[in-house]
Amino acid sequence: MTRKLISSGSAFEARIGYSRAVVESGWIFVAGTTGYDYAKMEMPESVADQCRNALATIEKALAEAGATMADVVRVRYLLPHGDDFEPCWPVLQEVFGAVRPAATMMIVKLMTPEMKIEIEVTAKQP
Repeated sequence: MTRKLISSGSAFEARIGYSRAVVESGWIFVAGTTGYDYAKMEMPESVADQCRNALATIEKALAEAGATMADVVRVRYLLPHGDDFEPCWPVLQEVFGAVRPAATMMIVKLMTPEMKIEIEVTAKQP
């Protein structure tokens, strides 16, 4: 199988040297994705809104790879503040409630203070 690189069009991808997602041997690896709202060109204040936006960006990358959120087998949640995770649970339940991928939540410093969550997933092409 040929390696396929998927871009979200972010200027950071070329500057830093990464892809939004990489498809290799039937696996889809989606890079850590923050909650930037590309329609409004802003970062929402609410962690739940950032979570929702990150998942929408991830969903778009998966679609380009021929997959859906139902194909996610692994998810990592990165947050600077552990207390911000619980407000995301209803959003995560909507997306992953039936899928129930293996998941990890880690407390880490993100690139900028306004970033409240970053999400990374691994999926298997159907």
